[in-house]
Amino acid sequence: MVNVLRPADHTDLRDRQGGRPVVEKIACWSARHRKAVVACWLLFVALAFVGGKMLGTQSRPQFDPGQAGQAEQVLYGLGVTTPPSESVLIQARTPGATFKNDASMREATQAVVTALQRLPGAAEDIASPFSPGGRSLVSANGRSALVTFRVAGPHASADTTVGRDMAAVAAVQARYPRLTVAEAGDASTDAASNALLDQDFRKAEGTSVPITLVLLVTVFGALIAAGIPVVLAGAAVTASISLLAIPSRWLPIGQGTAEVVLLLGMAVGIDYSLFYLRREREERAAGRSFAEALRIAGATSGKAIVISGLTVMISLAGLFLTGIDEFTGMAFGTITVVGVAVIGSLTLLPAVLAMLGEWADRCRIPFLGRRRTAARPSRLWAGLIRRVVRQPVAWGGAALLALLALASPALGMRIGNPVIDLPKNLAVVQTLDRINAEFPGRPAPAQVVVTGEHLAGPAVLHALAELAHRATAAGPIGKPVTAALVAAGRALVVNVPLAGNGSDAASNAALLALRDRVLPATLGTVKGLSYAVTGNTASNYDWSATVHARTPLVLAVVCLLAFGVMMAAFRSILLPVISIGLNLLSVAASYGLITLIFQDGHLEGLLSFTSYGAIADWVPLFMFVLLFGLSMDYHVFILSRIRERRMAGASTRDALAGGIASSAGVVTSAAVIMVAVFSIFATLSFVDVKTLGVGLAFAVLIDATVVRGILMPAAMAMLGERCWYLPRRLAWLPARIGEPAAQPRIREPAAQPRIREPAAQPRIGEPAAQPRIREPVAEPTAV
Repeated sequence: MVNVLRPADHTDLRDRQGGRPVVEKIACWSARHRKAVVACWLLFVALAFVGGKMLGTQSRPQFDPGQAGQAEQVLYGLGVTTPPSESVLIQARTPGATFKNDASMREATQAVVTALQRLPGAAEDIASPFSPGGRSLVSANGRSALVTFRVAGPHASADTTVGRDMAAVAAVQARYPRLTVAEAGDASTDAASNALLDQDFRKAEGTSVPITLVLLVTVFGALIAAGIPVVLAGAAVTASISLLAIPSRWLPIGQGTAEVVLLLGMAVGIDYSLFYLRREREERAAGRSFAEALRIAGATSGKAIVISGLTVMISLAGLFLTGIDEFTGMAFGTITVVGVAVIGSLTLLPAVLAMLGEWADRCRIPFLGRRRTAARPSRLWAGLIRRVVRQPVAWGGAALLALLALASPALGMRIGNPVIDLPKNLAVVQTLDRINAEFPGRPAPAQVVVTGEHLAGPAVLHALAELAHRATAAGPIGKPVTAALVAAGRALVVNVPLAGNGSDAASNAALLALRDRVLPATLGTVKGLSYAVTGNTASNYDWSATVHARTPLVLAVVCLLAFGVMMAAFRSILLPVISIGLNLLSVAASYGLITLIFQDGHLEGLLSFTSYGAIADWVPLFMFVLLFGLSMDYHVFILSRIRERRMAGASTRDALAGGIASSAGVVTSAAVIMVAVFSIFATLSFVDVKTLGVGLAFAVLIDATVVRGILMPAAMAMLGERCWYLPRRLAWLPARIGEPAAQPRIREPAAQPRIREPAAQPRIGEPAAQPRIREPVAEPTAV
């Protein structure tokens, strides 16, 4: 292996530590102690993986927000659980056959009952057409019959227990091939959902890495260099997913958290590695040694990675403000993977590069490797930027109108959840559809959970009678109103049917009438009682209401914190405003696209989904915080390169062309990889995951093309030198990124070999008037 950092190089790095940026010190230290750093990372990932497997994820239950969640917590605290219900459909395939005249249907129904009775630990409360009052379990046309039961045993193991029931039903189906004998219900649907989620996760995991590796080989032209970002991203994702076992003891870590961590971890891990590697290659192509190139990459790209990672984590932390359990787990997991990726970029990446040395460029691809080794400015992007800055109003106005037109469908976005968020081709979903068609019924009633003293007393009974009296066939609440004591009389659960189909405006109006008028006038008159309404309608309504109420707070806090970070980083108040405004515009355009596709039903065949006329309630807010952070990646890196040239003496317009052109290759490559990774999720099974993948991929594409190539340079060109304006009252802010001008510098010993650059080249990131810098190559290029 080539020893890149020779003894002289080690001394060179140590002599320059005084007064240098912390990220540069970390990179130099990691390069000098490369074996120890790599060993520590291997040990960290191994311990995290083994520890996560040993501990296992034991997520706390997720409760809905609002009043529905309060009722759920009361029932959970009392240990009240409702066993999952299942139904077995027996349906004739022969035209004209009915339960009454077809002996095989009656035999198959009895066979199902007998098979379930032989599983006392898996099925209970079995009911069939042969049971007392079982006539309602035969359809109106007589062609279908139902056998209903509840899954026995602990509620936590229902998904496993129901497998025994389904096996018994499948055995009956095998004996009666001329009939349809199929099972569906709460537990079987949940089991199918978990199996599909696990399958999707493995598919995404197995697809994203090969696709990413192929794209990285195209970018770098060498197999070893292409594998470095995958190794870093893979280490960050593996460690982060394993570490989720620790917070799952006290935080609600949902099933989809691992998918989101994989998606984001691969994206940012590869992005950060790509930016760092390309800068290191660029410095080596300029004639600098490996040690010098690593030092400069650490001082420039390393610091930009820290600012970018901090902005992403701030955006994701906005999810904590929602107060929604599902978002809390996602926020913790995604912040963890971004933090691990940042730390890996600052330590593991320079250590691996120092260990590999020239071997990083080995295994080149024929006809591609030599051309990809050196990073050169893009003449295509430079030409486009020059046209934009000459006519910023025309170019910027056209791009702005196009994105606003694309964002306009988002004004009609509807938020909601499907009854079953599963593909229609699943057997359990098809069975549920058949059952609903043959046995149409009203939606599940609202549940009023009542606690207090004397729940069986006359005052409570009188209030319940008054509640039942207010139920009418045409009113907001219907009949029958039923009540049952649970948890040894410590709580009372009242079932109240609601108008509507369970998710429409009529159901929501009925829910509000129950909460705001009916209950206060009945149960609310009894002293010492407290109550909360839950159920499917209440859960969906409270979810949407909470998201709508908290979204302005999340947007305001995320934008304000991002503004503060970027203002401190670039010492400008206008650049953060431009970046935030452009981020919001790209998010709005992405919202418009997902509304057109997933709400209005376009491209259903191509993307293999069935629209239910709305967007999943968690997707828009999560997309915002994720896209806002990821978009800042590009803005930070591009603005850093622009400011390098601006601080070297170039005008803002020249800095725009040079900065965007010099970063064009790496930003384009990073965007292509990120779009490819996000697009994988558009091929998965769940509609909400498809929506997220398409929205993220499109927004990244917009950011890397229209925003980077037209809108950002147009806005900065119109502002001119005012881009860098900072009020005097904010002069106390720390020095700009990578600009340690006020700190003393340690000159290098005269015996150190130095690479002199032509005198005509400006010193990037250092004011030309500073005489103490003898050689530009000795100081880091500023971000």
